[in-house]
Amino acid sequence: MELERIQQALRDEGLDGWLFYDFRRSNPIAFQVLGLPAGEMYTRRWFYFVPAQGEPQALISAVESHVLRILPGKRQVYQTWQQVQETLRGFLRPGMRVAMEYSPLNAIPYISRVDAGTVELVRATGVEVVSSANISQYFVAQLSEQQVESHREAGRRLMAAKDRLFAQLAEDLHAGRPLDEYGVQQRFLS
Repeated sequence: MELERIQQALRDEGLDGWLFYDFRRSNPIAFQVLGLPAGEMYTRRWFYFVPAQGEPQALISAVESHVLRILPGKRQVYQTWQQVQETLRGFLRPGMRVAMEYSPLNAIPYISRVDAGTVELVRATGVEVVSSANISQYFVAQLSEQQVESHREAGRRLMAAKDRLFAQLAEDLHAGRPLDEYGVQQRFLS
């Protein structure tokens, strides 16, 4: 996880924090941004709050107290749903603007990973829940330099293959050889 980069992005977006939430791997964006290991078991709900400034805080189930251990910050364990509510009120202050993987009116289904009941639970603390769509794109939708170069190389190879095929097709047409769409497609694939 790139804590400093996340916190800078939060400040740039005018947000007080980013509240990550997951239940049974329902939020792949949280896993990607936080860099959580894929091989671990996640069957209980958890929260991870990254404030725009300060130390992150985790809220995890007593049944799965191992989750989020690789992340920095204070860890709190809950046993009851009442403890979840109390602890969230400790993380969040009324008037805060907090990003979550939520999309108003489900306008961006890809980002809608937090269920309506959890959004209601968070809103009950007095915070404004905003979509993490803008901020999450910095962490899940931008290519690295290596990925950009890989795409450029793929483009160069595709253009070279297209150019070779068109040259061969021109020869075939000039020689009067019959062409059909399927045959051309198969030649391009090869």
